[in-house]
Amino acid sequence: MEIAGLEIDLVRQRMRSLRLTVYAGGRIRVAVPLQTPVTVIAEFVRARRGWIEQQQQRFAAREPAPQRRYESGETVPYLGQYYELLIVPAAGRAGVALLPEARQIRLSVPEGSTVAQREAVLAAWYRQQMKQVLPALFARWEPVVGRAAAAWGIKQMRTRWGTCNIGARRVWLNLELIKRPLPCLEYVLVHELTHLHERLHNARFWGLMDQFMPDWRMHRAELNRVLLAPGAAPDAD
Repeated sequence: MEIAGLEIDLVRQRMRSLRLTVYAGGRIRVAVPLQTPVTVIAEFVRARRGWIEQQQQRFAAREPAPQRRYESGETVPYLGQYYELLIVPAAGRAGVALLPEARQIRLSVPEGSTVAQREAVLAAWYRQQMKQVLPALFARWEPVVGRAAAAWGIKQMRTRWGTCNIGARRVWLNLELIKRPLPCLEYVLVHELTHLHERLHNARFWGLMDQFMPDWRMHRAELNRVLLAPGAAPDAD
């Protein structure tokens, strides 16, 4: 529907309050309780038009993720640093080696491997590295937040940096976070743990974030500097 000259994707569902989200590309989604009058929705959107336009401008200024072919000479990210990719033909098992002093990541793959195969090998390495990093981060931040996850996992997500199943106390983190600076990964982890205090992104939630991680805004801005994917929302869930 159109409200105040803006095209809105309106979703009615069982919920207690209205929620507004602006996605990459400028799409606007408004989720509302089932019986909310159109006049109330219109006023809600009009009151936030300035914020909507600000978010759309932010998305327009963000850098698109580069398209890679995973060939020697390309650069690939790891924990916020960029490394030259070195493809090495290997007769045996594929593997990845980080060479910090040479600022290289060496990818050993069979001769004639495809782009998809090279990408999969590197993705498996990223997952392994993230699994090694996360236990210490949970151990550091759970006492600060005062909540502990019963379980956590890593997923390749197109539209969210992280999610939290509050009932199960399960935190999912996007595999892409291992490519970003470590404080960005910590921000998303703290964000999801904070949902174990407060389900909604309301004033109480952001007040708790200020308490647990006072510089979270800086880390969020850095995290969202590069576009996650078309249609992605600007934050964790």
